[in-house]
Amino acid sequence: MSTLQPAVPESVFTYGAPQLKFGTGASDEIGFDLSRYGVKRVLVVTDAGVAATGLPQRVADQMDTFGIEARVFDGVHVEPTDQSLIAAIEEARSTGPWDAFVAVGGGSSIDTAKAINLLTTNPGELMDYVNVPVGKGEAPPEQLKPLIAVPTTTGTGAESTTICVMDVISARVKTGISHARLRPTMAVIDPALTLTQPPGVTAAAGMDILCHALESYTARWYTTYEHKTPEQRVPYCGSNPISDMWSEKALSLLAGSFRQAVRHGDDEQARADMAMAATFAGMGFGNAGVHIPHANAYPIAGQVRDFHPKDYPAGEPMVPHGMSVALTAPEAFRFTFDASPERHVRVAQLLAPDADRPSDAAEFLPTVLAELMRDIDIPNGVGAVGFSEGDVPDLVEGTMKQQRLLATCPKEVTEDDIAGIFRRSMSLW
Repeated sequence: MSTLQPAVPESVFTYGAPQLKFGTGASDEIGFDLSRYGVKRVLVVTDAGVAATGLPQRVADQMDTFGIEARVFDGVHVEPTDQSLIAAIEEARSTGPWDAFVAVGGGSSIDTAKAINLLTTNPGELMDYVNVPVGKGEAPPEQLKPLIAVPTTTGTGAESTTICVMDVISARVKTGISHARLRPTMAVIDPALTLTQPPGVTAAAGMDILCHALESYTARWYTTYEHKTPEQRVPYCGSNPISDMWSEKALSLLAGSFRQAVRHGDDEQARADMAMAATFAGMGFGNAGVHIPHANAYPIAGQVRDFHPKDYPAGEPMVPHGMSVALTAPEAFRFTFDASPERHVRVAQLLAPDADRPSDAAEFLPTVLAELMRDIDIPNGVGAVGFSEGDVPDLVEGTMKQQRLLATCPKEVTEDDIAGIFRRSMSLW
């Protein structure tokens, strides 16, 4: 299963997930759901684009019936930074106290709500909790308030996970906060909210779903870690029988819905299947973990200079998270293949059940991924979003700061390994 052999193997894995409400119309019941927690003041967290649709205000208006005062904060920054999170936290502190939070939007809104929840219920500042080596990596001493996550995009899985992701501007790196207390209390998945998601966003966000499932399924098996004491246990515990189940089902759903959802966004069944896949993949990687593609994604997003993705709001250059994850995925899985060949073949078969298996099994998954990326118009590698071979050392440096993720890789990974993956990913086809 892995090339890594611990002195004393782990014998325990953990699993956690939020309460889940799934289906068309589920977002109409949030006022009732919050009323069960006895809350009186709720902050609805969203971004300006989603706010313009009126959905966050409709969610807030539901709460009047249950005697709950709700206010909409629409200052979320798409692809959050440490600065945007600090501004949101300060706003929430100044207008609080709040009994609960509702995040309406994509992963950016959900992650911002997690940060607000953390820093309005616990002492200290943002960097106290950011993962080492960028931040101090402290554990929050206090319980958080109820958080209901209502995703309007299908991709991040943030509604299921214990992770808050951000760009740290000064360090030019993407990192995050990871702790079990950040997991939302409830995930409300309403596929109808994703029908207006444009093709470019559907494609990028969908690649995030896909890589969540692929990386968690090919992650280190949980027994290949050193045995931990109870206080040492972390949400990412390695692939395990429960995470495998969620990842496999997510891949099967993606096989039949991904291309269709990108090409025909009004297909309600395809949208529902993508929403379900996002939730399942989140439940898988939120416990098993992700590895090289996500570790590489952080410096790609953090060091972008002049790339503007299709169907995203005009403004600052950006590489959407799911896109940045995808750009090195084919080469990353070529690298990890020999750690668990049967698992890499299995996920390729799930994603492309009708594809012919190549004579070289190591090429199966990379080939399937490249074909899918071409079909849904994902850029052709790292070079297509503005990087060159001269940028590789800086990209590698950013990746190597993501030790929390690289520790989940099924084999040892060095700076030279990551450099080779980036160079071979400049152009994928």
